[in-house]
Amino acid sequence: MNLNAMVEEFGLKVKAGSGSLNREVSGGYASDLLSDVLAHAAEGSVWVTLHIHQNIVAVASHKDLAGIILVQGRIPDAETVAKAEEEKIPLLVTELPAFELIGKLYKAGIRGTQGA
Repeated sequence: MNLNAMVEEFGLKVKAGSGSLNREVSGGYASDLLSDVLAHAAEGSVWVTLHIHQNIVAVASHKDLAGIILVQGRIPDAETVAKAEEEKIPLLVTELPAFELIGKLYKAGIRGTQGA
């Protein structure tokens, strides 16, 4: 499944990175600890988090993640959006809590991944 299909299927709002929505998602990772994502998220995964600050973009870029989904209607600040556009990292937003979104992702065939 690519990010564009995820946007359509789950009603996600695109806040940044609309030019990169054709990227295939290899799996998913959920964490609000940046160090955990740096240590364990696999390349090509979509990251589910509450964080809205610029550091999430740096982590996603470093790990070559497919994109970031912000849950509970969290809106990234202008600096985060600008950084995501610069790095071509899709920032997507849902009103759903993390637990519900992850359940929907799993039902759609997205499985948890863990890299080195």
